[in-house]
Amino acid sequence: MAEFVTTPAQSKTKRPQRVGDHAQKDTSASPVQVHTPQWVSLVAGGIAGGVEAAITYPFEYSKTRVQLLDNSAIRTSNPLRLIFQVAKQEGAGALYTGCSTLVIGTTAKAAVRFVSYDTIRNSLTNEHGILSPGRGMLAGMFAGAVESVLAVTPTERIKTALIDDAKGARQFKSSLHATKLLVQRHGITELYRGLLSTAMKQSATSAVRMGTYNVLKETVKAKNIKTNVFTTFGIGAVAGVVTVYATQPFDTIKTRAQGVQGVGVVEASRSVIRDYGVRGFWKGSSMRLGRLLLSGGIVFSVYEEVAAILSPGTHR
Repeated sequence: MAEFVTTPAQSKTKRPQRVGDHAQKDTSASPVQVHTPQWVSLVAGGIAGGVEAAITYPFEYSKTRVQLLDNSAIRTSNPLRLIFQVAKQEGAGALYTGCSTLVIGTTAKAAVRFVSYDTIRNSLTNEHGILSPGRGMLAGMFAGAVESVLAVTPTERIKTALIDDAKGARQFKSSLHATKLLVQRHGITELYRGLLSTAMKQSATSAVRMGTYNVLKETVKAKNIKTNVFTTFGIGAVAGVVTVYATQPFDTIKTRAQGVQGVGVVEASRSVIRDYGVRGFWKGSSMRLGRLLLSGGIVFSVYEEVAAILSPGTHR
């Protein structure tokens, strides 16, 4: 995130302009733009992603299970009820099936997302350091595309396969075992099954989430509202809510595409319509809402606090 500091020159009285001075640019009134170092974005983003994933995983589990064609006896669209039913019938540990994969993946993707977003954001700001809402969403979209290739697709493929596999007789013993079997059976490209749907989902999610967060953050600053961990959490939570309903269809298609069998984007879309109708594209939105409401607040709050600790002179 770009920040600005006031130079000593700004506090001095501007000297009268002499003849010939028109050829020189007066930059004394311009703020010096200071960017958060990339390593700070990387570390702070990774820590924020790991913390967020570990805390909110049961909601991710319930969302994924509802989106997959579930033949088990547990059938409900209420996230809390599903969590309690799974814990009662299958044990509390079942709620964390695939969790380690997601935590590792989320740590990596959040690190990539924030460093990519900050880098692209800085290049899109105007000469006054202002980022328009459209450019903010564009920066988020590019960041989402980068993270989908570098981190998200393989970890989401394994996580989804583990949850899908757990509904019946298990083929996979662990994340590593699932990775090994999938690669042995189908090759390394199997880990990138659903890359297109994942890239679509991540690009849309990051564009809306980061764009909304940036707009709300700038609005708060413009109104001279003091920013602290609570306001940051609130802004992040609102950004999470907007993100859910704007991007849920991409998430549903991605989940179907990355089941144990794995299908293409077109077939995944057809299967959703066949099983649930058009409204099925928003299936699991209440589960995802529960997670992103918390995760939006957590990830941005943790990121801002860690970044401020690591680089207090350039991030606040």
